[in-house]
Amino acid sequence: MHTTSFGPVVPTDRAISALRPLPADAVRFDPGGLLGGWQRRNRAATLPHCVEQLHRHGNLDNLRRVTGDFDGPHRGYWFADTDVHKTLEAALWDGGFPSFVAETAQLLAKAQDPDGYLVSYFQAGERHRQWAELPSSHEMYTAGHLVQAAVAGARRAPHDPAAQQLLAVARRFADLLVERFGAGGEEAVDGHPEVETALVELFRVTGHRPYLQLAAVLVERRGHGLLGPESRFGQRAYYQDHVPVRDATEVTGHVVRQVYLLAGAVDVAVETGDSTLLRAAERLWDSALESKTYLTGGQGSRHRDEAFGDPYELPPDRAYAETCAAIGSFHWAWRLLLATGRARYADEMERLLFNGIAASTAQSGTAFFYSNPLQLRTGHDGSDEDAPGARLPWYRCACCPPNLARLMASLHTYAATGGEHGLQLHLYAPGTCTAGGHTISVATEYPWDETVTLTFTQATGDPWTLTLRVPSWCAGARVSVNGAPLSFVEDGWVRLERVWKAGDRVELVLPMPPRLVRPHPRVDAVRGTAALARGPIVYCLEHADVPGRYFEDLYLDPEAPIELRRDHPLTPVALSVRDFAALVPYFLWANRGPGPMRVWIPLLP
Repeated sequence: MHTTSFGPVVPTDRAISALRPLPADAVRFDPGGLLGGWQRRNRAATLPHCVEQLHRHGNLDNLRRVTGDFDGPHRGYWFADTDVHKTLEAALWDGGFPSFVAETAQLLAKAQDPDGYLVSYFQAGERHRQWAELPSSHEMYTAGHLVQAAVAGARRAPHDPAAQQLLAVARRFADLLVERFGAGGEEAVDGHPEVETALVELFRVTGHRPYLQLAAVLVERRGHGLLGPESRFGQRAYYQDHVPVRDATEVTGHVVRQVYLLAGAVDVAVETGDSTLLRAAERLWDSALESKTYLTGGQGSRHRDEAFGDPYELPPDRAYAETCAAIGSFHWAWRLLLATGRARYADEMERLLFNGIAASTAQSGTAFFYSNPLQLRTGHDGSDEDAPGARLPWYRCACCPPNLARLMASLHTYAATGGEHGLQLHLYAPGTCTAGGHTISVATEYPWDETVTLTFTQATGDPWTLTLRVPSWCAGARVSVNGAPLSFVEDGWVRLERVWKAGDRVELVLPMPPRLVRPHPRVDAVRGTAALARGPIVYCLEHADVPGRYFEDLYLDPEAPIELRRDHPLTPVALSVRDFAALVPYFLWANRGPGPMRVWIPLLP
């Protein structure tokens, strides 16, 4: 069994992989930085909050109901177990909640059926038979999140009895899936993709090839109408069951399902050497980014079906942009980055992280957005629980908060790649990075400041390459080594190969003047508007900074100078422009009470 401590995605040595993930402890964020601060908040507030909500909303009692230790009705959706699994995964990546991990692993083991089945809603006989309603039952989806929690345990704490118990539970469920739905078994797929990525990762942990083979079979079956002719609202595209993945030309349907499916397709492609499937995933990425993605990285313009719209159908006030979709897109981008080494995927990870994902969590860490609009109108009534004017502590469908918790707990594992011969730095944050016998201390106030300083504190004396990402929004990047300037950027990277020694200092300057962003001319909903951005941060105009003014009457002068404001109480850097005292980072909106907000501001006629 492979037990080296790595993060959530670890391609095998035989996989198509341009970049290699680092061990989980190779990158450490300084808690005083923005990313490290988010991790600290996650540990101190978000994760304990999620555990509390699992008790309060009955998710754990649902499992106790199966074991006979609770007498009461099932609460929540039929996939409510996944909130337990994702919180468990977050706790395992974090490493700081041993009692919750041990107690939950024991509960899951006790609740599991002898054949390996473990979905409390169906075990308790709430409706019909197991596996009888795959378009909507989320049974494989639930299994997938259980497996991902077990993978976290196997990588983070392989010798811990609770982690070992959890892995045994997950493998029994996965073995049942292989037996029932593998080659020669029932030709079926789950209505909600997710198990595919989990099965590939379980193969990577255990070396048991049937898990990979099942994942490949499930990806290949998608798009052949196996979910039935009467799919949700009569649209097979909702489930991505209308055309095979390798033949699809555009992303469509329920966004979370689509991005989870394509993340799984990349996993399968790299492990099986299927370059055609990998190219299909890249082609669909192009479809998503070219015409179906918001400025914040959010995806999904239709509340109905939580779905992608038509090309360029991107209304800011009706943006669904579900938090889980942003997280799924981040996971998809990471897999494509590992497979191809193309900087564009790291650029999108950064955009998502600082905008579409970060906006979902309140500064307290205990309230969340499910959907993330780019505009809130004056008088918005907030009656739709998925689109309120303020973040909520929990949701009836609570998929997003524990999803955020597991991403933040493992966030450092996405910051860099590398190995014996070098390191590639993708996300800039203060802290340390170690690879190939070299250790680098990173000092920066990014994304508020444009300078990133890297100092070698350990080196081997052998040739070694430091690769730094230059974001696509940045023009005129500058880099120097020990004060000597260099000037070369290729395909979004600066590559510095030399024999390094302790004390060597690299300075990367990424100029980030405020910029006016104009929308694509085909996006009718924001024609005649502009947005403001600086570096990776998208800014917005919020009610608290223009009190007493009717938002729908506000206009932006495109010729007015944009200035930095460093005295704003909410953020280290606000933007100031004529007639507007301040615009704040989009991810910080709605922390000063509910009220109107907009990213795209009408230009003066």
